[in-house]
Amino acid sequence: MSVSTLHHHSGPTSVRSLPRPRSRVQLVAPDLRIADSPAASVLRVACVEGPISRERAARATGSSIATVNRQVSALLAVGLLRERADLTAPGAIGRPRVPFEVNHEPFSTIGIHIGAVVTGITVSDLRGRILGAVEIPTPAGSSEAALASVTRSASAFAGRWHRRTPLWVGVAIGGRVDTTSGTVDHPRLGWENGRVAGIIGGGLGLPISVSGHVEAMAASELLLAPRLSDSDVAQSTSGTSLYFYARETAGMALTIDGRVHTPTSGPGSIAHLPTGSSALCDCGNRGCLEASVSDRAVVAAAVDRKIVAPQPNSSIAAVYQAARGGSEAARELLVERVQILGRTVALLRDMFNPDRVVLGGQAFTAYPAGIPHVGQAFATYSTLERRDIRVTGFGDKVQEYAATVVSLSALYSDPLASMRRAAA
Repeated sequence: MSVSTLHHHSGPTSVRSLPRPRSRVQLVAPDLRIADSPAASVLRVACVEGPISRERAARATGSSIATVNRQVSALLAVGLLRERADLTAPGAIGRPRVPFEVNHEPFSTIGIHIGAVVTGITVSDLRGRILGAVEIPTPAGSSEAALASVTRSASAFAGRWHRRTPLWVGVAIGGRVDTTSGTVDHPRLGWENGRVAGIIGGGLGLPISVSGHVEAMAASELLLAPRLSDSDVAQSTSGTSLYFYARETAGMALTIDGRVHTPTSGPGSIAHLPTGSSALCDCGNRGCLEASVSDRAVVAAAVDRKIVAPQPNSSIAAVYQAARGGSEAARELLVERVQILGRTVALLRDMFNPDRVVLGGQAFTAYPAGIPHVGQAFATYSTLERRDIRVTGFGDKVQEYAATVVSLSALYSDPLASMRRAAA
């Protein structure tokens, strides 16, 4: 986990619950994996299974009782854990018999997902449970002005939880992300070298991590999904997973043995994979993936086919509504979209041959009637042995959990050092 310091020149006035803006920003590259250090393992088992006894924690982590006791003491000292004496078994003697859990009530983290159209802001507790979320239109204009506007909105929203101490801010965003400098090139937004960490981290006065959004979504399946349910649907920590995302943009990420693969030069792009459609892309070619399946492309096609009226604020929601209202033309358009997606997922699956395939994004979750068509196209075009694919359990909240996991990644990876940074 790399750490760097950036200079910040200006920022909004902070609300009462947030630290004052800093002149220097502490940037920590996100660590999108299941960490195996003793402290991280104990914190994780407390998140997943707490309240939990030390004996059970030792069995779950594979550590000795002595190691668990040391880590519990250290995590209690920095405030990340708390003991539950009220849950001690009758007749039990001594502190090692007292169950412990994550001390989630005093703290929070702030997650920000900056999308091509909409920006989401979340406030979460240390277990990864979202306390509140709000969406705003992604500000237009220069990256400096847009990021300053997002920072003001995040500061105001996080200030509602004035009894909690914010520890970290995490930003998930598309485009090409440099996690070690906290800068982003985002062609759709017109950003070049956008100082995401410098402006948002400095404006909020908190340590910050910045990640590509599809990698963050894959990490949320790895680190947060087990907390939603104990069912077998929870993401396994071994083998390989292909995470495929589609909404306004399209992207993919690979998880290998409990770690999201994050290339040092930034994530790759599947935006211009050929699909065979006639859609014209901004790059000048026809049939590129994003130009064929993005919300913007679907709305444009719906206007051309007279499914929705040509209004400045025409949205994908109107297309979904028309399909649910019985419009056969709208249904056919949405089926065409998911069939292209199913073929593309089949292509990627055959390239990487992962153990699991997970689909995320509103292109899948906002139109459940299309899911069987995705599965059919996938089965038809994949040449490998038949394997099931599944849709994320986060539903339409994938962006929220992506931002949340980035805000928690450093704490989950190195909890003691991260608390020292947060308190600095």
